[in-house]
Amino acid sequence: MDALNHKDDIDSNNENNFLVNNAGKLKVLALIFVDLLIIWAAYFLALFIRFEFNLDLIPQHFKAGLYQILPYYSLTTIIIFAIFKLYKSVWRYASVVEMYRVIVAVFVTQIPAFAMMKFWKMQAVTMPKSFWVFGFILMSIGVMAVRFGYRFARAMRMLVSQKSASYADENVMIIGAGSAGKMIAHEIIFNDKIKSRLRCFIDDDPSLGGNTIDGVPIVGSRNDIVAMVEQYEINKIIFAIPAANSATRKAILKICQETGCEIQTLPGIDQLVGGKVSVSRLRHVKIEDLLGRDEVVVNSDEIHDFISGNVIMVTGGGGSIGSELCRQIAKEGPDTLIIFDIYENNAYAIQQELKMHLPNVNVLTLIGSVRNTNRVNDILKRYKPSVIFHAAAHKHVPLMEDSPNEAIKNNVLGTYKMAQAAARHGVKRFILISTDKAVNPTNIMGASKRLCEMVVQMMNRTTNTEFAAVRFGNVLGSNGSVIPLFEKQIAEGGPVTVTDPRIIRYFMTIPEAVALVLQAGIYAKGGEIFVLDMGDPVKIDDMARNLIKLSGLEPDVDIMVEYTGLRPGEKLYEEMLMDEEGLQETPNKLIHIGKPIEMDDDAFKDQLVKLESASKGESMTIKKLVAEIVPTYHPSGL
Repeated sequence: MDALNHKDDIDSNNENNFLVNNAGKLKVLALIFVDLLIIWAAYFLALFIRFEFNLDLIPQHFKAGLYQILPYYSLTTIIIFAIFKLYKSVWRYASVVEMYRVIVAVFVTQIPAFAMMKFWKMQAVTMPKSFWVFGFILMSIGVMAVRFGYRFARAMRMLVSQKSASYADENVMIIGAGSAGKMIAHEIIFNDKIKSRLRCFIDDDPSLGGNTIDGVPIVGSRNDIVAMVEQYEINKIIFAIPAANSATRKAILKICQETGCEIQTLPGIDQLVGGKVSVSRLRHVKIEDLLGRDEVVVNSDEIHDFISGNVIMVTGGGGSIGSELCRQIAKEGPDTLIIFDIYENNAYAIQQELKMHLPNVNVLTLIGSVRNTNRVNDILKRYKPSVIFHAAAHKHVPLMEDSPNEAIKNNVLGTYKMAQAAARHGVKRFILISTDKAVNPTNIMGASKRLCEMVVQMMNRTTNTEFAAVRFGNVLGSNGSVIPLFEKQIAEGGPVTVTDPRIIRYFMTIPEAVALVLQAGIYAKGGEIFVLDMGDPVKIDDMARNLIKLSGLEPDVDIMVEYTGLRPGEKLYEEMLMDEEGLQETPNKLIHIGKPIEMDDDAFKDQLVKLESASKGESMTIKKLVAEIVPTYHPSGL
């Protein structure tokens, strides 16, 4: 039965395609017929005009010449029109480009006309020069009138509809009267499938105030947004300034939030490839639009040279950071990309994604644990990666507080085993993904990542492999991010839970963080802790309330915000750099280098042995032992 239904669907689709194709052919034939009528009418009228609108004054040999020339001229004209694709354009969207194409095509048709006059030697072919001038003008007008007539009639109908409140599903305000805003406006007004009524523009350029675009007024600057929303009964705002810097975008969108309107925006200018601006590219405002971060810029050529042709391994390749590392690495053409993860579902997901979008990249997906020395050694011996990005780790702060030995086993000892294997098998560079929670840690997860940083610095001093770490704060959209939790709570009607109204965090999007990780990997000479500039800190309370507003709801009215108190090991704020490390600049202003802290490598190795024994023995005092190794770790209760 399913097979029969499928066959019916195929037959139906084939029939529809047949009808569409035939309808298209009929339209082309109809347009060719109309063009022929225009050609004959234009040149008859040209001759008529030449002789002062008096048929009796037209000499007979000119009439005979007209009948001889027009059949050949008509044929060559239709061929030239076809070459210029005048029968393939979608004339309902005709623009200045189509007008220019029509004029050029009609002008080109004069070439065979003059050739006929010169070489064919027909009787009475020598027509008056004004005949060709008038014919050219009249034919151009006629051809354009036919092609633009539909659009003109449709535009007039839409302009009438635009003024009708009953036509629109929503009243729209566009912020930005530049080229992007004009394109969006044009589509809203003239696309009859978009049931919206464009009421006004907002633009900060004072010289534009009082002007109109397609009959729609520009009514003020960002300071007038709230008042104009009320005056024009706006329920949807479109932010159409793709080139706006982060501070401008953030400031204007915050004002828009206060209106309670639905807010949509265009992607950044770098994402508008080829200048394609349309309603279909609009998206809803996201929380990252409100962070006010400067654009992250990296040297793409350097990253390509770093990755291209090399065997690159990503541990924890199925996780939030690891999978984005795989995406960006795969785009740079590595010889082989090794995805290594213990969780097969995530590893499989990124493997399939890369196969679909980058089928020519050699992707090897391997399952295993960084804690398994034999497995790690076997992989590195067999595939010989030149660069390892070590993203595998337990990162969830409250969970690690309840399972501290697992944080040590996976994060610290897993990193140590990976680092030893990398040195043993000649890996050129090993980049650890670290966290701001490693700075003056108050939780075991942060302390374990500080130990990981100490491991790579120690390994760098004692081996030929270049070891470095990259430290950054929270990333939006990661598995452990607070954003998905807030969104789920909002979807369920609340309450949204914030631990403390004073708590702040640094945030960056995953693609931004990973791009900087790759750039830092290029700068690594060994022993550095690279610190990413995360921008200004963000209050989690503000973020929660902004998410509620972005959902079209009002905090503490539609969705309650509740404060639950700090969780074990949680700080009010995170630091990015330990006081004793200092800072060095790099060619990228968003990447800094912290100097290695001096330590006794031999003593540290002995401490790692004790940590391994204690963690495997499920020690109840593992936090105390970690605090003895990491002086800046101050766990609660000790």
